[in-house]
Amino acid sequence: MEAVLAIAIGVLTGSGVYLLLRPRTFQVIMGLTLLSYAVNLFIFSMGRLKVDSEPVLTPGFVANLSNTADPMPQALVLTAIVIGFAMTALFLVVMLASRGLAGNDHVDGEDLEP
Repeated sequence: MEAVLAIAIGVLTGSGVYLLLRPRTFQVIMGLTLLSYAVNLFIFSMGRLKVDSEPVLTPGFVANLSNTADPMPQALVLTAIVIGFAMTALFLVVMLASRGLAGNDHVDGEDLEP
């Protein structure tokens, strides 16, 4: 399970960095989104990957650190997801306004043919 998660984080990070280096604005925004997904998975994995563990306390269940999940990384990731959606929406609006004003969607402002 840990190897699959590590590979997924690596693929998301690599794809995000590749897209960040592209010349078009939409590709840069998608790269930032993929990087934020990779960071969210990394933070989520820091809360220990446990199968069949209780995230909250239940009656009659002895709670200690070995048999419960840590809710703090889950709360941080949930907050990061909401902020990431808002930032992506803002980036898309700014991208559309920039494309309307400049006439192209290149990051460096050059007028290159696609």
